Amino acid sequence: MSLPAAFHEIAARVNNWGRWGGDDERGTLNLITDEAVREAARTVRTGRRVPLALELRQDGVQTGLIPGRVNPLHAMTQINQELFGPGTVATSDDVVTLGLQAGTHWDALTHVSHSGVLYNGRPASSVTPHGGSAFSGIGTARHVVSRGVLLDVARAKGAERLPGGHAVTPEDLDEAAEFGGVDVRAGDIVLVRTGQVQVYLAGDRQAYGHPSPGLSVRTPEWFHARDVAAVANDTLTFEVFPPEHGDLWLPVHALHLVEMGMLQGQNWNLEELSTACAQERRYAFLLSATPEPFVGATGAPVAPVAVL
Repeated sequence: MSLPAAFHEIAARVNNWGRWGGDDERGTLNLITDEAVREAARTVRTGRRVPLALELRQDGVQTGLIPGRVNPLHAMTQINQELFGPGTVATSDDVVTLGLQAGTHWDALTHVSHSGVLYNGRPASSVTPHGGSAFSGIGTARHVVSRGVLLDVARAKGAERLPGGHAVTPEDLDEAAEFGGVDVRAGDIVLVRTGQVQVYLAGDRQAYGHPSPGLSVRTPEWFHARDVAAVANDTLTFEVFPPEHGDLWLPVHALHLVEMGMLQGQNWNLEELSTACAQERRYAFLLSATPEPFVGATGAPVAPVAVL
């Protein structure tokens, strides 16, 4: 079944192909200029640091809902081994097998395709079994540091968390921006808080994934109009799940990654940040969120830190 005409109409309005040249692999990360980073540094006032990553653990957020996306399997390969003989310094080493999008992560631009294409019109067939992504893999996101903006949609509505199935609209984003007293501008990394991660933190891994609040198919145009560099939120699926339209699965993924060339992140823990921003009465900060540089990968873990 082909994607509906309404999807293609939105895609045409947000498309960034060729905007930074036909060979571009970084998409909206190009909007994070040196000046944008200098402006981000100016937001630091107290030096308060807030970690935004969930723990990587074997009983993590993955439940089998997404095939192959396994929680970390951790094993020790050395334990207090005296490599250079008795009485010498001993070392311990370990190894991990995990889905690169198992926990807090960024999706690379090659994470999804539609109609046989990836960002900037490259063929979806350029993602191969052994080489992975030939273009625009997560390794091209070499430094993701900019001004972060928390749009606390749940707190703006006076709620602990949004109900499952709530589609976050442009109007919700405007409301959260007004609540936080922030103007979203070019090069910003926007963090959208729904409160859904509370479900996971309370121990209900199944209910965390479904039903879930998330971004509406109407929001990509909001981000495009403001030249946002990247977007992350505190849910498993990123966009509202089940979808708004029964015949249209993962449309926000396709619009962000394929059409706009914009990184998107899932499973970010925004609870402590929500509290910190409310306490300090400011919702913009320096955000360091560079993914692990796996060559050819379609996503990678990240341990973001907001600095207020």
